[in-house]
Amino acid sequence: MKKIIYPFLILTFQFWCGQTDAFPESPVDYVNPLMGTDSSYELSTGNTYPAIGLPWGMNYWTPQTNIMGNGWAYQYSGNQIRGFKQTHQPSPWMNDYGFFSLMPITGKPVFTEKERQSWFSHKAEISTPYYYKVYLADHNVTTEITPTERAAVFRFTFPEQDSAFVVIDASDRNSYIRIIPGENKIIGYSTRNSGSVNANFKNYFVIKFSKPFTYQKSWDNGKMTDKNEISSPHAGAVIGFGKLSSSQPVEARVASSFISFAQAEINLNREIGNFSFAQIKDKGKNEWNRILGQVKVAGGTEDQMKTFYSCLYRMVMFPMKMYEYNSVGSEVHYSPYKGTIEKGKRFAGTGFWDTFRALYPFLNLVYPSISREMQEGLINDYKEGGWLPEWSSPGYRGIMIGNNSASVVSEAYLKGLRDYDIETLWQAVVHGAENAGPSATGRTGVEYYNRLGYIPSDVKINENVARTLEYAYDDYAIYELGKAIGKPEQEIAIYRQRAMNYKNVFNPNFNLMAPRNSDGAFAPGFNPYSWGGPFTEGNSYHYSWSVFHDINGLKKLMGGNERFIGMLDSVFKLPPDFGDYSYYGEVIHEMREMQIMNFGQYAHGNQPIQHMIYLYNYTTQPWKTQYWAREVMNRLYTPYPDGYCGDEDNGQTSAWYVFSALGFYPVTPASTQYVTGAPLFRKAEITFENGKTLRIDAPENSAENRYVDDIRINGKRLNVNYFDHYELQQGGRIRFKMNSEPDKERNTTPDAYPFSMSGNE
Repeated sequence: MKKIIYPFLILTFQFWCGQTDAFPESPVDYVNPLMGTDSSYELSTGNTYPAIGLPWGMNYWTPQTNIMGNGWAYQYSGNQIRGFKQTHQPSPWMNDYGFFSLMPITGKPVFTEKERQSWFSHKAEISTPYYYKVYLADHNVTTEITPTERAAVFRFTFPEQDSAFVVIDASDRNSYIRIIPGENKIIGYSTRNSGSVNANFKNYFVIKFSKPFTYQKSWDNGKMTDKNEISSPHAGAVIGFGKLSSSQPVEARVASSFISFAQAEINLNREIGNFSFAQIKDKGKNEWNRILGQVKVAGGTEDQMKTFYSCLYRMVMFPMKMYEYNSVGSEVHYSPYKGTIEKGKRFAGTGFWDTFRALYPFLNLVYPSISREMQEGLINDYKEGGWLPEWSSPGYRGIMIGNNSASVVSEAYLKGLRDYDIETLWQAVVHGAENAGPSATGRTGVEYYNRLGYIPSDVKINENVARTLEYAYDDYAIYELGKAIGKPEQEIAIYRQRAMNYKNVFNPNFNLMAPRNSDGAFAPGFNPYSWGGPFTEGNSYHYSWSVFHDINGLKKLMGGNERFIGMLDSVFKLPPDFGDYSYYGEVIHEMREMQIMNFGQYAHGNQPIQHMIYLYNYTTQPWKTQYWAREVMNRLYTPYPDGYCGDEDNGQTSAWYVFSALGFYPVTPASTQYVTGAPLFRKAEITFENGKTLRIDAPENSAENRYVDDIRINGKRLNVNYFDHYELQQGGRIRFKMNSEPDKERNTTPDAYPFSMSGNE
């Protein structure tokens, strides 16, 4: 029976009766890797897959319900598994690289995905970040997986019969397999990729089995052969073990390397060695608890706890380590730009257009050591490829807009990261700001932007308004970095000037950002509802707020406090109209996700508008931030397979939830301020890497009490609508006093507003 008559009472009951004030001893137990997997091309509820691995690992493992090469490798609606794939895929839209798979079968030895696939049920599936188990009904086989950063152990429990096999599929588009029966071993490589790699790209793998082979065949692009070594457009192998007892599972120890077979062996010995399956599983669980346990929450419902930790799990996955440790323990990596083996760290698998907004701010706050490693990786990207990446997978990918690597570099330094080559990164961000590079690096349209102060709509450069707005923010980030590292004002003043270029695409007739022609006139026929064209995956109602660094300046353009509030309010009241979306030629999934969420024009399922709710803090009505943040957390996130309201996008949409649940958000990433909201939980605790602990208490918090009456930090009343990064990292206690009614007088004057580049009025 559906209980929908009294939703408020039900929500209140859940909040009070399904919660505990005790911090979890094992946060990973709250993670649901299946959150967001009930997605499709037409509608994303996350576009995630159950990633079995370790935080920031070099690869993950996932069951496949779709064929090799399908970006949606695992869909919750699927009912058959075709294999267990090693993956590096950041999203279905970017697809995968270097993937291969294993699949246990019984009966006769077969290879193709259609022949080997098996029905399964989610009721016979256990999915955690560090351990996966599923029953394959057609083969009567149970598969278990437990991972390390660059390796994994599989355990196959076969029925007691004479036909136990494992299929190793090295994928199509040129691959290699060698069967070494004397060592119970198979080696191979996959070259399958989705672009942005050197011609010599390979993912080498080694698999060592716990039992000798009694059957062996190789697969050569459509046919079985007796050869032990195959280099083929599509190579693979089928090995058999004869009669087995269900009490003696077959184990497969697997490791990979982007460098060589020898390095894959090093990775296997270093990370798996003689450890048992149970020991690897325990080590994985402990590592997840160590990372997730740096942020503890309590005093919410079971679903809220699960949503929080499932989101935090997604936030510590990408970008992935693409470096390895050689025989003497030195860090080395394969360069997708040069095709050579280079020294040092490297990461792959993230799009800064998404993640500069909240994911990187969270890493810099809670996990600065890994963020520092990522800065070292960016240095190597620039040295080897000539540009900072804007989307990497694993090299430069020509997708999305902006020059947001500038924000990622600037923010890290402004928030205290040190002991890396910041001068090289300074050269890199300046180079990217002044030039248009290949594969969406640098700045497309830079010559117009630098000369006119905007990118015109009549010069055949798409998404021109969105580019102008993002470049202006990135110029602010470059200016702030230049100041921080002591660059002379005459060198950096141009970036301060260009940071105000957002004003050049503001159309006062609409009170919104709009396309402008090269002669200075605004383009005719502008429809603020229309998606695409001058905007990126959105419309003017989404992008007009993308002045992260100067909200006060934007407020002035819109006519002052009251009109600005009216424009913010209108986003939630307007119909979910797409306008003219001919730029895309179809209703893209982001449009549909906005349409069905019943939030008007507020399109939380995509990134450009996600900070907008926090802009009420720059006005006389900061309490509206508290209202809308809770609405979004309550209505648009759940810990279930349809748990997101759009693409999760490498931790960004998750980071919005985690920040918001803690009670603050980084509106201006390249600054040291976090704009206040209202926490979701009655208490939280962040353990920083410097050893300090920050406690966040909101004892009156409940479903009704979503508004803030008072905030005290270490006993002192907070009279502004923001926290300072360095003050938070000193630890202590923040106390939110919550109420069911908003305090409409609290922190409503300009001296309470967060940072704006042009000052507050």
